[in-house]
Amino acid sequence: MVDWDGIVSRDGPAVWRTLYRLLGNAADVDDCFQETFLAALKVWRREAVVHPQALLHRLATARALDRLRKRYRRNRREGGTVEWEAIRAGGALPIQVAQAAELSDRLRQALTALPAKQAQAFCLFYLEGWDYQQIAPQIGASVNAVGVLLHRARRRLRELLGDLVNETGR
Repeated sequence: MVDWDGIVSRDGPAVWRTLYRLLGNAADVDDCFQETFLAALKVWRREAVVHPQALLHRLATARALDRLRKRYRRNRREGGTVEWEAIRAGGALPIQVAQAAELSDRLRQALTALPAKQAQAFCLFYLEGWDYQQIAPQIGASVNAVGVLLHRARRRLRELLGDLVNETGR
Protein backbone atom coordinates (compact mmCIF):
# COMPACT_ATOMS: atom_id res chain seq x y z
CA MET A 1 0.00 0.00 0.00
CA VAL A 2 1.33 3.42 -1.00
CA ASP A 3 1.41 6.14 1.68
CA TRP A 4 -0.09 8.93 -0.44
CA ASP A 5 -0.41 11.33 2.48
CA GLY A 6 3.30 10.95 3.18
CA ILE A 7 4.25 11.32 -0.48
CA VAL A 8 2.09 14.41 -0.95
CA SER A 9 3.37 16.06 2.24
CA ARG A 10 7.01 15.19 1.48
CA ASP A 11 7.14 15.78 -2.29
CA GLY A 12 4.11 17.99 -2.91
CA PRO A 13 5.80 21.35 -2.19
CA ALA A 14 8.69 20.59 -4.56
CA VAL A 15 6.27 19.46 -7.28
CA TRP A 16 4.25 22.65 -6.80
CA ARG A 17 7.40 24.81 -7.11
CA THR A 18 8.42 22.95 -10.28
CA LEU A 19 5.01 23.58 -11.80
CA TYR A 20 4.98 27.21 -10.75
CA ARG A 21 8.42 27.85 -12.27
CA LEU A 22 7.16 26.53 -15.57
CA LEU A 23 3.61 27.88 -15.58
CA GLY A 24 3.78 31.07 -13.51
CA ASN A 25 0.04 30.92 -12.87
CA ALA A 26 -1.38 29.52 -9.62
CA ALA A 27 -4.64 28.29 -11.16
CA ASP A 28 -2.80 26.31 -13.84
CA VAL A 29 -0.38 25.01 -11.22
CA ASP A 30 -3.22 23.72 -9.04
CA ASP A 31 -4.77 21.87 -11.98
CA CYS A 32 -1.43 20.39 -13.08
CA PHE A 33 -0.62 19.42 -9.50
CA GLN A 34 -3.75 17.28 -9.36
CA GLU A 35 -3.10 15.85 -12.83
CA THR A 36 0.45 14.95 -11.79
CA PHE A 37 -0.64 12.98 -8.76
CA LEU A 38 -3.44 11.27 -10.69
CA ALA A 39 -0.96 10.23 -13.36
CA ALA A 40 1.42 8.99 -10.65
CA LEU A 41 -1.38 6.91 -9.16
CA LYS A 42 -1.94 5.28 -12.57
CA VAL A 43 1.77 4.50 -12.86
CA TRP A 44 1.84 3.03 -9.34
CA ARG A 45 -1.05 0.73 -10.23
CA ARG A 46 0.83 -0.58 -13.29
CA GLU A 47 4.33 -0.98 -11.88
CA ALA A 48 6.55 -0.64 -8.84
CA VAL A 49 7.99 2.85 -8.46
CA VAL A 50 11.53 2.97 -7.11
CA HIS A 51 12.00 6.77 -7.07
CA PRO A 52 8.65 8.48 -6.40
CA GLN A 53 10.14 11.98 -6.28
CA ALA A 54 11.77 11.58 -9.69
CA LEU A 55 8.56 10.19 -11.17
CA LEU A 56 6.54 13.09 -9.79
CA HIS A 57 8.96 15.71 -11.16
CA ARG A 58 9.03 14.08 -14.59
CA LEU A 59 5.23 13.87 -14.69
CA ALA A 60 4.88 17.45 -13.43
CA THR A 61 7.27 18.74 -16.08
CA ALA A 62 5.43 16.88 -18.84
CA ARG A 63 2.02 18.13 -17.64
CA ALA A 64 3.27 21.71 -17.36
CA LEU A 65 4.75 21.66 -20.86
CA ASP A 66 1.48 20.26 -22.23
CA ARG A 67 -0.45 23.02 -20.49
CA LEU A 68 1.95 25.67 -21.83
CA ARG A 69 1.45 24.39 -25.37
CA LYS A 70 -2.32 24.63 -24.94
CA ARG A 71 -2.02 28.10 -23.42
CA TYR A 72 0.05 29.45 -26.31
CA ARG A 73 -2.21 27.91 -28.93
CA ARG A 74 -5.22 29.50 -27.19
CA ASN A 75 -3.45 32.88 -26.84
CA ARG A 76 -2.60 32.88 -30.55
CA ARG A 77 -6.30 32.41 -31.33
CA GLU A 78 -7.59 34.91 -28.76
CA GLY A 79 -4.73 37.39 -28.48
CA GLY A 80 -2.23 37.78 -25.64
CA THR A 81 -3.02 38.29 -21.97
CA VAL A 82 -1.40 40.51 -19.36
CA GLU A 83 -0.40 39.03 -16.00
CA TRP A 84 -1.67 41.90 -13.82
CA GLU A 85 -1.04 40.00 -10.58
CA ALA A 86 2.70 40.06 -11.22
CA ILE A 87 2.64 43.80 -11.88
CA ARG A 88 0.64 44.50 -8.71
CA ALA A 89 2.93 42.29 -6.59
CA GLY A 90 5.27 45.20 -5.99
CA GLY A 91 8.90 45.07 -4.95
CA ALA A 92 10.54 45.63 -8.30
CA LEU A 93 9.99 48.59 -10.57
CA PRO A 94 7.14 48.13 -13.06
CA ILE A 95 9.58 48.07 -15.99
CA GLN A 96 11.60 45.31 -14.29
CA VAL A 97 8.45 43.31 -13.63
CA ALA A 98 7.38 43.74 -17.25
CA GLN A 99 10.81 42.72 -18.57
CA ALA A 100 10.98 39.67 -16.30
CA ALA A 101 7.44 38.68 -17.26
CA GLU A 102 8.27 39.03 -20.96
CA LEU A 103 11.45 36.98 -20.59
CA SER A 104 9.62 34.27 -18.63
CA ASP A 105 6.80 34.22 -21.14
CA ARG A 106 9.19 33.98 -24.08
CA LEU A 107 11.13 31.14 -22.42
CA ARG A 108 7.92 29.27 -21.63
CA GLN A 109 6.76 29.71 -25.20
CA ALA A 110 10.12 28.60 -26.58
CA LEU A 111 10.07 25.48 -24.39
CA THR A 112 6.79 24.46 -25.99
CA ALA A 113 8.49 24.49 -29.40
CA LEU A 114 11.08 21.91 -28.33
CA PRO A 115 10.52 18.18 -28.75
CA ALA A 116 9.15 16.66 -25.53
CA LYS A 117 12.35 14.90 -24.41
CA GLN A 118 14.48 18.00 -25.03
CA ALA A 119 12.08 20.19 -23.07
CA GLN A 120 11.90 17.71 -20.19
CA ALA A 121 15.68 17.30 -20.04
CA PHE A 122 16.14 21.10 -20.16
CA CYS A 123 13.64 21.71 -17.35
CA LEU A 124 14.99 18.95 -15.14
CA PHE A 125 18.60 20.06 -15.63
CA TYR A 126 18.29 23.84 -15.55
CA LEU A 127 15.20 24.43 -13.46
CA GLU A 128 15.40 21.49 -11.06
CA GLY A 129 19.17 21.11 -10.86
CA TRP A 130 19.24 17.40 -11.67
CA ASP A 131 22.37 15.83 -13.11
CA TYR A 132 22.59 13.72 -16.25
CA GLN A 133 22.54 10.46 -14.27
CA GLN A 134 19.27 11.42 -12.58
CA ILE A 135 17.62 12.58 -15.79
CA ALA A 136 18.56 9.61 -17.99
CA PRO A 137 16.32 6.92 -16.46
CA GLN A 138 13.43 9.34 -16.05
CA ILE A 139 13.20 10.19 -19.73
CA GLY A 140 14.29 6.78 -20.99
CA ALA A 141 17.63 7.82 -22.43
CA SER A 142 21.30 7.12 -21.84
CA VAL A 143 23.48 9.60 -19.98
CA ASN A 144 25.19 10.53 -23.26
CA ALA A 145 21.82 11.03 -24.92
CA VAL A 146 20.86 13.47 -22.13
CA GLY A 147 23.92 15.55 -23.02
CA VAL A 148 22.90 15.53 -26.68
CA LEU A 149 19.30 16.48 -25.79
CA LEU A 150 20.50 19.38 -23.65
CA HIS A 151 22.88 20.59 -26.37
CA ARG A 152 20.10 20.50 -28.96
CA ALA A 153 17.67 22.20 -26.58
CA ARG A 154 20.13 25.02 -25.87
CA ARG A 155 20.87 25.45 -29.59
CA ARG A 156 17.16 25.57 -30.47
CA LEU A 157 16.39 27.97 -27.61
CA ARG A 158 19.18 30.26 -28.82
CA GLU A 159 17.52 30.28 -32.24
CA LEU A 160 14.08 30.93 -30.80
CA LEU A 161 15.25 33.57 -28.33
CA GLY A 162 17.97 35.02 -30.53
CA ASP A 163 16.81 38.62 -30.22
CA LEU A 164 16.80 38.38 -26.41
CA VAL A 165 20.18 36.66 -26.34
CA ASN A 166 21.67 39.37 -28.56
CA GLU A 167 20.20 42.16 -26.38
CA THR A 168 21.72 40.79 -23.17
CA GLY A 169 24.98 39.78 -24.79
CA ARG A 170 24.72 36.14 -23.63
